[in-house]
Amino acid sequence: MSDIHVRKEGRAGRITLTRPKALNAVTYDMCLAIEVALDAWRDDDDVTLVILDAEGDKAFSAGGDIADLYATGKAGDFGFGQTFWRDEYRMNAKIHEYAKPIVSFLQGFTMGGGMGVGCHGSHRIVGESSQIAMPEVGIGLVPDVGGSMILANAPGHLGAYAGTTGARMNAGDAIEIGFADMFISQANWPEMIAKLVETGNIKILRAEPAPNGVIHADKAEIDQLFDVTTLPDLLSNLRRSDSEFSQKTLKTILRNSPLSVGFTLEMLARLKGVTDIRTALDLEYRFTFRAMEHGDFIEGIRAAIIDKDRSPNWKHDADSLPQQAIDTMLAPLGDNALTF
Repeated sequence: MSDIHVRKEGRAGRITLTRPKALNAVTYDMCLAIEVALDAWRDDDDVTLVILDAEGDKAFSAGGDIADLYATGKAGDFGFGQTFWRDEYRMNAKIHEYAKPIVSFLQGFTMGGGMGVGCHGSHRIVGESSQIAMPEVGIGLVPDVGGSMILANAPGHLGAYAGTTGARMNAGDAIEIGFADMFISQANWPEMIAKLVETGNIKILRAEPAPNGVIHADKAEIDQLFDVTTLPDLLSNLRRSDSEFSQKTLKTILRNSPLSVGFTLEMLARLKGVTDIRTALDLEYRFTFRAMEHGDFIEGIRAAIIDKDRSPNWKHDADSLPQQAIDTMLAPLGDNALTF
């Protein structure tokens, strides 16, 4: 497959995303290929560890490839998206639960579906150019691919801030919030990868001091403003504060899908302390399964990607989002529930 290069080298199983012109956006077939490789290497004694990396300087992966999702959903076919997310989430869980070390090298943008590939392994490496984000609320989705679990367990309320604003994390932020493990200068990555391939020994990895977090600088204010579980309470806190940060954050929140922001706040509250990725993926799938038909996903993609007018017509107003709308999206899926 031209979009992904799967092979064995030395002691390592190697998976390289090879769509640099598309910022290595993850397609459905790429998800399946990753899962097949992990299954094949699970009991392969020649493979001691797995290395995940990507071609190009701009991105490890800027997200999932949503072109087909939009096209099918716009035509009234919700089944493709439901299948895509179901199989993608199963792959995310396999990465998180894998018995062998998985080392990922996350240059440039790592967002959304790309985060689900790169940020669930045992050794997640960031460098100078790394920018990690979960910006789904801006297109009518919620932080998914297991990202909700990471956000829910971030220090203080940094996760709620990152999940409802889509704020970009630099390497320092990513380590603090829980999306990465160590900073290594990108000039040293080729040598690290070569040694991993040769030795199969993760002990050769040497962390370096990470840069200061950009989000971390506002942590005290974030913890105060985001100590909430509902959108009305969050808006109230932001409007009561006249700080530059709170007003900028308010504008960002109001641009995003109210349904997505409200659901995200409740989902993160439910997942606080949860370390079983399957629990998080189950909650995420309840939303994404319904996102095209009952949520803002189609309109969010239209406004951001198709027409690019940046003026989405969301289903709900931020100041009058009914709790019933969130409850409907959170309801168990019965026979359609996510399985692994």
